[in-house]
Amino acid sequence: MAKIPKNGLIIGEDGHARCWWHGGDPEYLRYHDEEWGQPVTDDIRLFEKICLEGFQAGLSWLTILRKRENFRTAFDGFDFKKIARYTEKDVNHLVKDAGIIRHRGKIESTINNAQRAIELQKEYGSLAAYFWSWEPDERDRPKRFDYKTLSAIGFTETSTALSKDLKSRGWTFVGPTTVYAFMQAMGMVNDHLQGCVCREQVEMARAKLVRP
Repeated sequence: MAKIPKNGLIIGEDGHARCWWHGGDPEYLRYHDEEWGQPVTDDIRLFEKICLEGFQAGLSWLTILRKRENFRTAFDGFDFKKIARYTEKDVNHLVKDAGIIRHRGKIESTINNAQRAIELQKEYGSLAAYFWSWEPDERDRPKRFDYKTLSAIGFTETSTALSKDLKSRGWTFVGPTTVYAFMQAMGMVNDHLQGCVCREQVEMARAKLVRP
């Protein structure tokens, strides 16, 4: 990746400024433009996102992104009601699947979290209702979101509290940093930089969103 500009923005071939982190990679660029930060309320997609953030721990997100379709195939589209019924035989099969991250602990965590997701859905009506109830107040967010601000955020009070609550419910691989990355990806917060062409688009989507 080229040197990061001081403002964290790079100009694309279309003349628009964007957050630096996509690095010009076509797949990463699509993810930045079309998905990251867009508000999500679908339970299956929310479960997928939090699981993949757990798989990402210690790796680059681009590694996960390039394997995402393989993950979806391997884990029944992240239908947590199906995953919750996986057995040791399924775990052993997944550990041999070269198309995904073959980390037994993370695979077993996904099955465990699927079981916990069912419990959470029964309690709150949906995963979306639970997760969006943790949306931070705009008054607690940075007034200006520039490169320096984003670079200093690894986790927040909200992600730490949400992580603690999930762990108390038996979820695993949901540390504060992983949870904050999940919050960014699902649109609970808008962390596109000031000046990024997508920041206003995400703000408009969040403004229109009917919270579950």
